[in-house]
Amino acid sequence: MKKPLSQETLDRVLRDMGIEDISRTTIRQCAMIGNMLEQEAGEPFSHLEFGVPGIPACPIGIEAQKKALDEGKCSIYPSVQGLPELKENASRFVKAFIDIDIDPKGIVPTVGSMQGSLTSILECSQLQPGKDTILYICPGFSAQGRQPDILGIKNVWFDIYEYRAEKLRDKLESYFKQGNIAAILYSNPNNPAWICLTDEELQIIGELATRYDVIVLEDMAYLCMDFRKDLSVPFEPPFQSTVAHYTDNYVMLLSGSKIFSYAGERIGIVCISDKLYQREYPALKEKWGIARFGDNFILNYLYVNTSGVSHSAQYALSAMFKACVEGRYNFVNELRNYGFRAHRSREIFDRNGFHLVYDKDMEQAIGDGFFYTVEYRDMSNRELLEALFRCGVVAIPLNTTGSSQCGIRVCVSRLLNDDDFLRLDNHLKLFVNLVES
Repeated sequence: MKKPLSQETLDRVLRDMGIEDISRTTIRQCAMIGNMLEQEAGEPFSHLEFGVPGIPACPIGIEAQKKALDEGKCSIYPSVQGLPELKENASRFVKAFIDIDIDPKGIVPTVGSMQGSLTSILECSQLQPGKDTILYICPGFSAQGRQPDILGIKNVWFDIYEYRAEKLRDKLESYFKQGNIAAILYSNPNNPAWICLTDEELQIIGELATRYDVIVLEDMAYLCMDFRKDLSVPFEPPFQSTVAHYTDNYVMLLSGSKIFSYAGERIGIVCISDKLYQREYPALKEKWGIARFGDNFILNYLYVNTSGVSHSAQYALSAMFKACVEGRYNFVNELRNYGFRAHRSREIFDRNGFHLVYDKDMEQAIGDGFFYTVEYRDMSNRELLEALFRCGVVAIPLNTTGSSQCGIRVCVSRLLNDDDFLRLDNHLKLFVNLVES
């Protein structure tokens, strides 16, 4: 682009889409705005909005899925509990990379982590009278934050920006002691900030979850992607950090979308702790006729939701888990590309006067990974987003992720080659000229 699009052009596009405030848009809306403005400009934009895989899908999964299709699995309904071999291989995968023992019975395939979180939120809200609210540690994945609203479930949130380490204990307890929190949800590594909760913080969460009988929903969509340490060797430390070391009240969400770039098949797994799976709740017995948490998750909530995950995709995920555990496929090494892209693009943002918003895990600088967050001077979310869109940069504002900070989320997955990085640099130079003129 040689010059920014006019404010009138942006206003017209927003008006045609019925959008009054660009800083209150969803990820999908941001993408649509970007696509429309791209057509107006007649040249490519820098797309930083979508958290889509930017690495080819794992070939081991593709071959296993093809084989399953050739064997006619597509004509057979899958078991809603999940393919037995997938459950076994997933259990070994969790042990190999997270160092947690989970009975395969409690590992259940879902239509991506999105279905895993939605179903978990729904069940947790119905376990005990009075515990009807979901607490989010933000910033977080905006679509997950909308799930309780769609379900009609109460929810609250807070921005972790000011509440790291011991400060987190007091903040969480201020919510838990009210007695209405059924579950707490967060991602680790974090989407969008890429901060990683420390073992000290995870221990705080786990201890309080046990004391106040709150279930922890731990989203590990970006498993082992803290590239500051080597988490790639199965059954050898260091392992992915998890709250599961500090409480039995947990459900872990793992996704094939990012760790295997298998997003198109919409498959993930829910890992329910052994004790939670077996725990019986009178409210579930009264409402559904089944008291056990795990059985209700599968036979009531999950079954009526989808009645099972794509049969052939389960064979794919099973084969990929097995290959990782056996050392035949190093998924972490495949993903390191995102770290390289983050490092290079962060240098470009820094060169153009931007600064990281969430910049540290305690005293340690955040790592380079799939996401990060940046701000520009004292610009509001709306001002920043409007100027960036006019200059060819498509991103989402932090306020839509539950953050109280100003800035944008940057996803590096669509920065694929030198041309993409050069284009980003040119767009940001255009932005600087616009806002500083």
